[in-house]
Amino acid sequence: MKTIIKNFFKILPFILGAWLISSCDNDDVVPKFTLSQASENVAFSFSAADEYLISTGTMDNVAERFVWNNVDFGVQTEINYQLQGSIDNTFAAYDATTEYDSGTLSVTNAEVKVSDLNNLATLLGLEAGDSGQVYFRARAFAGSGEGADAVDSYSDVMTLNISILEETSGSSEIEISDWGIVGSAAPNAWDGPDVPFYTTNENNIIVAYASLIDGQIKFRQNNSWDDPNINYGDLTGDGILDTENDNNIDVTAGTYKITINLNDNSYSIEEFYWGLVGSATPNAWDGPDVKLSYDYTTNTFKTVVQLVDGEMKIRMNDSWDDPNINYGDLTGDGILDTENENNIAVTAGYYLVTVNFNTLEYSIEETEIWGVVGSAAPNGWDGPDVKFVPDFSNPGKWDLKDITLLDGDMKFRINDDWGGDYGDFNSDGILDQESDNNIIVTAGVYDISINFNDLTYTLTAK
Repeated sequence: MKTIIKNFFKILPFILGAWLISSCDNDDVVPKFTLSQASENVAFSFSAADEYLISTGTMDNVAERFVWNNVDFGVQTEINYQLQGSIDNTFAAYDATTEYDSGTLSVTNAEVKVSDLNNLATLLGLEAGDSGQVYFRARAFAGSGEGADAVDSYSDVMTLNISILEETSGSSEIEISDWGIVGSAAPNAWDGPDVPFYTTNENNIIVAYASLIDGQIKFRQNNSWDDPNINYGDLTGDGILDTENDNNIDVTAGTYKITINLNDNSYSIEEFYWGLVGSATPNAWDGPDVKLSYDYTTNTFKTVVQLVDGEMKIRMNDSWDDPNINYGDLTGDGILDTENENNIAVTAGYYLVTVNFNTLEYSIEETEIWGVVGSAAPNGWDGPDVKFVPDFSNPGKWDLKDITLLDGDMKFRINDDWGGDYGDFNSDGILDQESDNNIIVTAGVYDISINFNDLTYTLTAK
């Protein structure tokens, strides 16, 4: 399922050509506006998504936020605004009772939810699999905007392309939320990009899975600080988000599940990760376990791992404390259980392990795993290689966090084997398979990312 794209647009300091405003006389008790022309017309900048996708599981999500400039009609009266949405690009028969109407606003922005677009799609007669266009404009008006002497001004009409998704059996209906985690404790610190939250099957409840360090975090929308009302902390530590100053949330290093209920702004932070443990895994029965990563596209947890002949189980938080959160498979039917003597037997190889904790189905499939090898790597040129983890949400991208390298050379290869390995002959950040293409590094701790879609890689010193 494509991600509904949600953008927040900043006010742009430009003025459209003035719009002519007509007025007419009325009795003396009605204010008369003699101004024939607005000094500044309502306008907003817009870079619409290619397509807005509508699905039943995301109706409460914000699809778009429109932001426009303040308008000055040159008169001493309150200026109000309205965002209008229609199925007619001329708005000739605009009907606020059935189409989109933000109501009277004192602010210069309004959000449109997926449910609002769905209503317009219904008016267009669109069904699952259909596409169409709907239209939006902003209106500025003095006072109530009603009566014979009403003065108002309209923005240009903006077009949104919408499509109704066909509901697929077994679809997870999980999307990337526009909320994220930012802060000194987050992987990308205060600058972002933020650790994303994901939608869930419960309205306005979002969840993130994050590995954090000692530090502070906040939650914000659209990787932006532009609006203080859409970045949250917790000043009093009472589990309710707020927008007060000095409200950063202190956290200690660990891997967490963070849940926000946008219905009441409550949130929770709990230690949470699933992992593989056992004689077949790299750290045997003592751990630490091989962590599984969340894949929102399938609503499952996954990892790639090199296993040896032996047995394994799946448990939470490197712990045996709760027998109900460590799993095996007694019958070998591909369904996890908590029975005794239910270890999962495996043979040596390179595997993709996928677990659906909603259905308790799991799979162990042979796969290819990229690794780092070389004199700069912990195990030298002989290996075993230090393994990357794929970004399951971005096929072709592989990441390796906190690897300690020595002064020396390194290369990237699959399954600890030569043939098809990559280096960088020109030291330009582009991978190649030339001879003498070892990558020279200096000692330090690094994060390494590879993108095989364009054969680029990055080494980031920690």
